[in-house]
Parts: sequence; C-alpha cells; structure tokens
Amino acid sequence: MLIIKLAVRNILGAGLRTWLNVFILSLAFLTIVGVQGLLQGFNQQAMDAMIDMELGGGQFWHRRYDRYDPLSIENAHEKMPESLTRLIRKGEATAILMTSGAIFPEGRIQSVVLKGIDPAQTLLDIPSAILQTHGEGDIPALIGSRMAKEARLEKGEVVTLRWRDIFGTFDATEIVVAGIMSTSVQSVDSNQIWIPLDTLREMIQAPGQATLVVLSKNLRNIPPDDGVFVFRDLDFLLKDLTAFIKTKSAGSSILYVLLLFMSLLAVFDTQILSIFRRRKEMGTLMALGMPRTAIIGLFTLEGALHGVLALAMAAVYGVPLLALAAVKGIALPSMTESIGLAIADTVYPAYGAGLVLGTTFLILITVTIVSFLPTRRISRLKPTDALRGKFT
Repeated sequence: MLIIKLAVRNILGAGLRTWLNVFILSLAFLTIVGVQGLLQGFNQQAMDAMIDMELGGGQFWHRRYDRYDPLSIENAHEKMPESLTRLIRKGEATAILMTSGAIFPEGRIQSVVLKGIDPAQTLLDIPSAILQTHGEGDIPALIGSRMAKEARLEKGEVVTLRWRDIFGTFDATEIVVAGIMSTSVQSVDSNQIWIPLDTLREMIQAPGQATLVVLSKNLRNIPPDDGVFVFRDLDFLLKDLTAFIKTKSAGSSILYVLLLFMSLLAVFDTQILSIFRRRKEMGTLMALGMPRTAIIGLFTLEGALHGVLALAMAAVYGVPLLALAAVKGIALPSMTESIGLAIADTVYPAYGAGLVLGTTFLILITVTIVSFLPTRRISRLKPTDALRGKFT
C-alpha cells in the first residue's frame, strides 16, 4: 500500500510531463479502437448487404461460370438438376440466368450483363416485384442507381437492348426502365440489367436453364453437387471482402505501431529522467531499509500508472466520440465509387468487447514493460553512491 501511495504521489507531482505522456497514450488507444471498430463495422455491414442482396445462404454455380471472367457467362448455363428445381418450387432457392448484351442510350453503346430473376422471389432484397408491374408487350428492366447514373437513364425511359442467343444469333428489342434501386452492393448494380427470368430464357432460347442458384439463408440440408452445378459456400463467396479487410487491417497496424512507439518512447524517457533525478531519494529509501525490489516495483508502478491514467482520459473524451460515430456513422462517399465492394455511403463502426479489452491489455502490458526496463540499473546501485547523487 505504501508503494502505491508513493507512486500516485510521485506521478501526479510530475505535473505537465505526466499529462503529456498520458494524452499521447490515450490518443494511441483511441486510434487503435476507432480504426479497428471502423473496419469491423464496415466488414459486418458489407457482409450483411452482400448476403441479403446477392449471396443468400450460398450458391450453386454452373461449372463454367467464373465471376472474374465476363466472357464465361455466354456458355455458363444449363438445365438445373431435380434437387435444385425442387428447392425452387418450395421457395428455398431462386435461379438466376446471365448473359452479356449491350444497350444504346442516346445513341451510345454500353456493354451490360443481363440477369434474369424470378419477379416473385423473396430470398434476396432485390426489389424484383417491380418487374411484374408492366403491361403486355413491354419488357420491364430493373437497374441500380449507379447503372442509371452511368447510362444516364431514368425511370420510365425506353432503351434499345441487343443480345445473342445460345445459337449465336443476334437480336434486339426495346426495354423500359421499370425501377431504379439503391444499393451498396455494386455487383448487382454496375453495368447490370435485371429482367424477368422467363423473359430472358425466351430471349436467348434457353428454357429452364440457369447460371446460378441462390439458396435461402435458413436452408440446412444442402443438396450435393451433381458435377454441373457446384456449391459455393459463404466463405468462398466472401473471400474478396475478407482479403480486403485483412489488407486494410495490416496497413492500419503501421499507424498503431508508430503512435504506440511515440507514446512508449515518451514513457521510457520519463522513466530514465526520473531515475537520474531521484538518485538521492532512492539512496534514502534503501538506507531506511526498503529492498531494491520494492524500489524497482515503485518506479515500474509509476510508469504503469501512465497507462491507467491514459485509459481513464481516453474514456472521458473518447467514449462520447466513438459512441457518436457508432450512432451517426462515418461518411465515405469517395470510396463507394472507386472500390468494387459493398461499401455504403455511411459506415457504422462496431466496437466489440474483445477489441476494447484486447487494446486495453496491449497498452497496459507494453507500458509496464517499457517502465520496467530503465529500472534495472537500480539493482546495481549502492546506497552510499545514491546518497551522494552518483550511480555505481
């Protein structure tokens, strides 16, 4: 108890030097928690958006389909096996057919991916019901807000569409923009045109065929692969997003190391200066019978208290800031157009208990270690030399 009282008195008596060290440490703590919380919030938000809008509970891909190769979709469709057809009839899956095409807005040509989807499906958050609203003879189309901006299309506008059927014959018709959806998932938006599934099957002369089948998120009994349609789980489908988050986490760790190094260097210098200036005090304590280990513990505790005060200071000004960011979100409008991932205009950070506790433990441990390192000289100090203000 005596050592604790002495440590608290000494560290508070240091005045401005103590509070500068404490502020830098608190800033490092807040930066680590804030940036990691932002990445975790983005990760969870993007995953939820992609699962709800596109991935469902997993997908069956046609064996020739490659999402990184736009040319693969021309031949990546066949009739579905009975196991998948049965799931679709039960409402536990929905089929999507893809082919390439081109539109001619205002006399310009723009390549697009045509996607056929059942207008009555409810597994995905795509507002496909809009495709049921148009009359006889019209081919309704659903596009995203990015696609509408790129092609300069508006709701109700008619545009010419050209495609090629499975026999290589080109054809063209006019489609009407039945609706424009707003989504952060660019893979269902950019250069994508959604039309009714049966209509697209008729257009390319591929009755009953599909490119992929999206499963319900609640489906437990997943049918086996049949060699034509191959199952892709969420780990596979989300690997790009996971790799992106890992890359960003690794990059941000450089900032953590720099901030933490600056903070620990300040604590280390403070400890060395304190030991140098308080030689007579250490000699007096040893002359009065205090063991060297207790003096080492005193100086180490003083350094460790910097970490404790830093956590308290971070809680005072950091908790309101982090809470405000979690509620209001952080606007990232410039990133949404440049990265092909499900990045919303506003990201809401997520601060888990593991993140806060782990960062707290990291700060306290590193500060304690850095505080202990300079005190090793005390173990070789003679009381007589210390009383004269000298080191052995």
